[in-house]
Formats: sequence, C-alpha cells, structure tokens
Amino acid sequence: MCGRFVVASAGSELVGVLRVDLVGDDLPRPSFNVAPTDRVAIVLDSAKTDPPTRRLEAARWGLVPAWAKSPSLGVRAINARSEAAAHKPMFRRALDARRAVVPATGYYEWRNVDGTKMPYFIHPADRSPLLMAGLYEWWQDATRPDDDPARWLLSFTILTCSATDGLAAIHDRMPLFLDPGHVDAWLDVAADDVGDLLDAAVAAAPAVATGVEAYPVDRAVGNVRNDSPHLIDPVGA
Repeated sequence: MCGRFVVASAGSELVGVLRVDLVGDDLPRPSFNVAPTDRVAIVLDSAKTDPPTRRLEAARWGLVPAWAKSPSLGVRAINARSEAAAHKPMFRRALDARRAVVPATGYYEWRNVDGTKMPYFIHPADRSPLLMAGLYEWWQDATRPDDDPARWLLSFTILTCSATDGLAAIHDRMPLFLDPGHVDAWLDVAADDVGDLLDAAVAAAPAVATGVEAYPVDRAVGNVRNDSPHLIDPVGA
C-alpha cells in the first residue's frame, strides 16, 4: 500500500508536464511527508465542458463517496486495490467516471529489517514526476449553506497493484504507476470499457517500475509532524 508520499514541487509546476488547462485556487504547498487526510494537488478531466477541461485541484487524501454520512469515512480509503475496485461500493462509481492522476516526487514504504520497520523512499531514478493512478469523489456537506465554498469536499484514493520483483522485497503492493503516455486514456471521461482501461494500466505498471529506485531513509518520517527535505536523505540500511 501507499501510506505516505512526497510532493516536493509546487502544483503549478505540473501544468506543462500534464497539459493542465485550469489551475484551482489555494493549491497546497510542497510536502515531504504527505499523510492521510492531507491535501495535495491532483489532475482530473472535467466533463462539464466540451472538450473536457483538464484541471489541477487541491484534494484531500482518503476517498469520501457521495453517500458517506461523514468525511471521516475517507480515512479507510487512502488506497484502493486495482483488482477489487470495480466491485467495491466505495470505489466502483469513481472508477467508472472519476479517475485522476496523483503526481508525486516519490513515496515511502516500510520494510521489516531484522525485526525493525525501516522506511524506504521510492522515486523515479531520473527525477521525473511519479504519476499514480487515482480515483476522486465530491462529497457535499448538507449542513453548510449553498454559497459556502466549504460545502464541497474533493477527495481521492490511490490505486495499488502487486509489486514488481524489484519492489516486492520491500512490500508486496505498490501504487499503480502510470506511464505518461497513458495519462490521456486514464483521464478520458468518455472511455467506454473501464475494465480494459484498468487492465492496460496494470499491465504497463511493471515497465514504469523498472525506472524507480529505492533506498532507506530516517525513521523520522514515521511522525506526521516531521516535514523536511532531509526526510528523503539516504541512510545506512
């Protein structure tokens, strides 16, 4: 699974990389220790315009479906298994119509080393953005006035798949990495066969994974209050 990740670049720097048309207000600042319920910038295609508008928007990590009684439900949905997303009430509607790209610098995973959990930082070796397949939802807080911007909450989850040989030694799951060439297809709001789309993304993920590297980092990353560039400095295994 993916329980912490890094967004070291400002969201606006992704505009050219992902051909964003519209940048939302109040994008989060860079973070070296993104934790569940934190806000980060995600990319989505809005079907309300023709052609669809590609947007960079701030969203809370932990998917809150429209039918949820409280946003607290999102804490249980920071990840969605790609094999089961189409069958889970929490994720299936978002998979059909609300797919997103979650850009990151890299992510953290913990490995058991001689009885101690050692965090590893996993990131593209060429320092390009790591693109993770996600799903998003809009949740409405009916207790707030119609004109209150806080009435609507945008949230997301990160899809995961089986880890490749190189990463499986750290953890048996990894985020569903997206090849940059598959981004347009993944975000396509008019896609008919979402099952084929998901299968294609899963099939392509191992090739993307060959371009990542992993190394151990300080256990300070385990404390959500720590947020420093030094968190991704390598330490001895």
